[in-house]
Amino acid sequence: MNNDFVICATRSMKQYAARVIDHLAKFPDFAGQREKFAGTDLLNTVCFANGELEVEVNASIRGKDVIVFSSSARNEAGIGVGEAKLELYHAIDAIKRSQAARIIVFEPFVSCSRSDRSTRRNSVGLWAHLKILVSLGARHIVTYQLHSDKSKSMIDPTICALDDIPGLPLLKQRLCDTYIKSLDRLENEVRPRWAFCSVDAGGEKLTRRFANAFGAPLVVAHKQRHPSRANTVESINILTAEPIEGKSLWIVDDMVDTAGSVESLIRALAPLGPREINLIAVHALFSPPAAQRLAALAEEGLLKHIMVTDTVSCPDALSALPFIEVVPSTGLSARIIRTIVTNISMSQLLLPFDAGAYLKSLSAIQ
Repeated sequence: MNNDFVICATRSMKQYAARVIDHLAKFPDFAGQREKFAGTDLLNTVCFANGELEVEVNASIRGKDVIVFSSSARNEAGIGVGEAKLELYHAIDAIKRSQAARIIVFEPFVSCSRSDRSTRRNSVGLWAHLKILVSLGARHIVTYQLHSDKSKSMIDPTICALDDIPGLPLLKQRLCDTYIKSLDRLENEVRPRWAFCSVDAGGEKLTRRFANAFGAPLVVAHKQRHPSRANTVESINILTAEPIEGKSLWIVDDMVDTAGSVESLIRALAPLGPREINLIAVHALFSPPAAQRLAALAEEGLLKHIMVTDTVSCPDALSALPFIEVVPSTGLSARIIRTIVTNISMSQLLLPFDAGAYLKSLSAIQ
């Protein structure tokens, strides 16, 4: 039995939420019910001259599950991080005061996810953000590919559920659909001539899962950062059991911010003679000067393909990088919502991706 629910969004993700609704309306169990759950105009944000804001709920949501899409990263409305977060907090407060049954916050990318380390005198941005969401009334938070597994322990699961959905399977599937296409190519081209490379030692586990999905070799980059300057790399050591020469390399990361690490890594890999170097990342933050750095690498012939998802809106970078491929996440977001509101298991969405099994299923359909 479906829960009574409505999907809405803060200003930062209204277009994204509308695309999710389009996908959800195609499921047979939601056919003809679009007007009941489509609430992209449910929230109205009022901005005051002194910089304060309030959020109003435009219709009755008493007793309904309310799914709120929001982003504090670069977003389609061009709203800054601070204002976007404040709007989300006000939205939750307004929804709670409207007596919703349950508030589900869907942040495809949590912008403060890298602020997850505690030392004696620093704030922890992710902890503060999650604490505020839960304190205001959020009872379920959904996101894609948190920066660290340990982040999931920041919330008491008896108070609020946290679903961190892997985003890399979307990119693995697109690799199969676009570049591999057949089991024969997987066996005879990909496995002997491709390799997947981590951006740093911390990303080894993530990249290893990616490499295992295709049965290809793993390359690990050990990165030394400057101890006092953010986004600054001092040196990179490449660790690999097989020669890189002649291979197609795919650098794998959960996010690309200024692309400083990626640029340093590509320049360290290029002298080793790979056939081509490509980049895969879930979240395309592309803070300046990322687009300029990546475009320069492409012009020098050092970077061939970039593949990312649409969890972060980056139209300026897209116009500067015509060779980038953006993989939609809205269809998967719709499937996630369907599992939540129909009270069915989400386990199928969390299974590891196997390229061989996926390509075999495609050949069976054809």
